[in-house]
Amino acid sequence: MPSTDDTTTTASLASTDSARDDSARDDTARRDFVEQFAVMWEMAGSSLMDGRILGYLMMMRQPYISSADLGAALSASAGSVSMSTRRLVESGFIKRHVVPGDRSHYFRAEDDVWGSWLAGERRYLDRQRVTIEQGLAVLDPADAQDEEVRRRLVNGRDYMSWISQHHRKMLLDWEAFKARRDETPVAGSDDAVEDPR
Repeated sequence: MPSTDDTTTTASLASTDSARDDSARDDTARRDFVEQFAVMWEMAGSSLMDGRILGYLMMMRQPYISSADLGAALSASAGSVSMSTRRLVESGFIKRHVVPGDRSHYFRAEDDVWGSWLAGERRYLDRQRVTIEQGLAVLDPADAQDEEVRRRLVNGRDYMSWISQHHRKMLLDWEAFKARRDETPVAGSDDAVEDPR
């Protein structure tokens, strides 16, 4: 007949094995999400590696990760991680994290990746508008041959201005929605926005 200690040890080992199996399933599910997210990201016209990095940062439990550990986790080269993290930081999807006294590069995902994306897209639209205005400045207003060119550029400039205004409203609406969802007030928001839930 097994002793109480043997029974306790067997139950403890079974519990440990079960926890390990649950953890392995969780890790597999998280990795599956990262790869599916990356494919979706690539289908939208971005780099697959950018999508893998963003997906991984969104799913990781640690508050931040070094670029070396990110490369190891994704089986990616240091150069690939460096290029992708640079693009993701510039577009506002992720942030650099500084660890005092450590020269490594650390990264974390934004809490609101999609709100950051919307703000980044608005910056892109503003840059496009400025570029189109530079094209308009090249044209001679008295030259009838440039009339079609002028019409295309004016439409482009005005479209960028128009859509940028909608982005501003969408960002305010998004913040208002999150505030209602989380039941916290947001300064400057329009609470008349319908809650899509």
